[in-house]
Amino acid sequence: MKSIIGRKMGMTQVYAEDGTMYAVTVIEVLPNVVTLKKTLERDGYEAIQVGYEDKKESRVTNPLKGIYKKAGVSTKEHLYELKGNEMLGFEVGSEIKADLFQQGEVIDVIGTSKGRGYAGVVKRWGHAIGPKGHGSGYHRGQGSFANNGRCNNRVIPGKKMAGHMGNQSATVLNQRIVKVDAEKNYILVSGGVPGPKKGIVMIRSAVKAQKGNAEAIKPLIDRTPKQEAAAE
Repeated sequence: MKSIIGRKMGMTQVYAEDGTMYAVTVIEVLPNVVTLKKTLERDGYEAIQVGYEDKKESRVTNPLKGIYKKAGVSTKEHLYELKGNEMLGFEVGSEIKADLFQQGEVIDVIGTSKGRGYAGVVKRWGHAIGPKGHGSGYHRGQGSFANNGRCNNRVIPGKKMAGHMGNQSATVLNQRIVKVDAEKNYILVSGGVPGPKKGIVMIRSAVKAQKGNAEAIKPLIDRTPKQEAAAE
């Protein structure tokens, strides 16, 4: 399994040569710089630590400066761990670029969902509302907290209640890569991915088996301006 860190930039549409339209999410994938390798003997598991996006050294804490200095790389904004046998071949100081993945690969995208603030049970869990007429005083409440005689001294964990909605890890499975451009540092992923614009996401190889034969991504229209031959 392989994985890489990127930043969600928004959605757009691209077209294949036969007119097929793909709704895609644009993910900016700047080079992931390896800052540390975790080993089974020292850490109990194997992984690599990568830094994403440069950051001014004056804005980095001293402990983090030590990590970057030891690795011999510039200070970074974010640090993440990437696991998988295919990732262990990268050495400290090397860069992981967007061409780690290829067009047509099936992937999972992990991000942090949009925060919705404090929400009631109707919005958060889809509960039905109470009667609107005939003097009813119950409309959007949480309902009874009774436990049917079980553990009446407390509310059983898992009870659906009002509270903080969103802003938690979310994964979209089995998306397909439509295009990879390592020179311009972006990957186009079919469909939507979790999180707001500019949110950090992780792209990894799909972990669940595919059912059936998915249709291959068709050749896209090349809209790169062609350079005319210089006049002699």
